[in-house]
Amino acid sequence: MSRHASRRRLTLVSLAGVGALAAAGISLLPSMASAAPCADVEVVFARGTGEAPGLGITGTPLVKDIKSALPGRTVSSYAVDYAANFSQTSAGPGATDMTERVKSTAANCPDTSLVLGGYSQGGSVTDIALGIPTRLGTGRTVPAGLADRIKAVVVFGNPLRLSGRTIASESELFGIKTKEFCNTGDPVCGNGRNSAAHLTYHLNGSVEQGARFAADRIARG
Repeated sequence: MSRHASRRRLTLVSLAGVGALAAAGISLLPSMASAAPCADVEVVFARGTGEAPGLGITGTPLVKDIKSALPGRTVSSYAVDYAANFSQTSAGPGATDMTERVKSTAANCPDTSLVLGGYSQGGSVTDIALGIPTRLGTGRTVPAGLADRIKAVVVFGNPLRLSGRTIASESELFGIKTKEFCNTGDPVCGNGRNSAAHLTYHLNGSVEQGARFAADRIARG
């Protein structure tokens, strides 16, 4: 094989490897990611069960509305990396990922304010990360020393309510900073029978209210 052909083959193999890693969600540029400028605010959000990776149907508009409510400030977002599976066994690993993101952002961006949140199973992710025991597993929790960095918590359709509890009732550190939404009839948080009620938080004004709550707390410092 000629030298030219050999180099061409290596290039193609390398490109194939890059494509495979990218498909698996593995970044090849950690130094570039870590070099990104720190935002004034970062929203760390866990999507609901069965949603595709990303911020989901409530997290996406929540971030957008927080940005609109904080003109002149930069707002970034982080989608919690977890399975969001139907067996409801991924909340613990999700909480660990949320916690590690909080710790990383707090260490690398000392002036960045944090907003945490989740929808459906993502609410359980948030509960566990805040140190609240649930029936959906265990994971790493946010160190108490970083509580001041978290300015607001916003959750939608949180299964914690099925046990008669809320973040406000269970957490002295985060209860006052939390806005919780549970639609009437929602079977996931309200023990109701209206499945559609669980799917309309982004349509009934709840997301906008949650964004205003978070923005107001950030504006107050």
